[in-house]
Amino acid sequence: QVQLVESGGGLVQAGGSLRLSCAASGSIGSINTWGWYRQAPGKQREFLAAVLSNGGTNHVDSVKGRFTISRDNAKNTVYLQMNSLKPEDTGVYYCNARRWVATIPYDYWGQGTQVTVSS
Repeated sequence: QVQLVESGGGLVQAGGSLRLSCAASGSIGSINTWGWYRQAPGKQREFLAAVLSNGGTNHVDSVKGRFTISRDNAKNTVYLQMNSLKPEDTGVYYCNARRWVATIPYDYWGQGTQVTVSS
């Protein structure tokens, strides 16, 4: 099992910045990918960014150049640095840990942290 705890959300004005943190514990050695997702009001949860076990990262186009995912292995923590925030970035942000067993993905989720961007 893997436990994830997000923090760092809050209320910020458009153009501002926030850094989200995701503290991981448990069987994290089995995790292949760490990611951040967002669920806006009335919408489905969407992928934002991921960091792979080899350190590679990818970001969805809508956040490229504004958001940056990173991982501190010594602290077992994954971050999402968010700059130039827009009102449409408002939502609940979830940390995700995924491990693959053959072709089957197993996902672990945090409880989410609310981000509200005011115009």
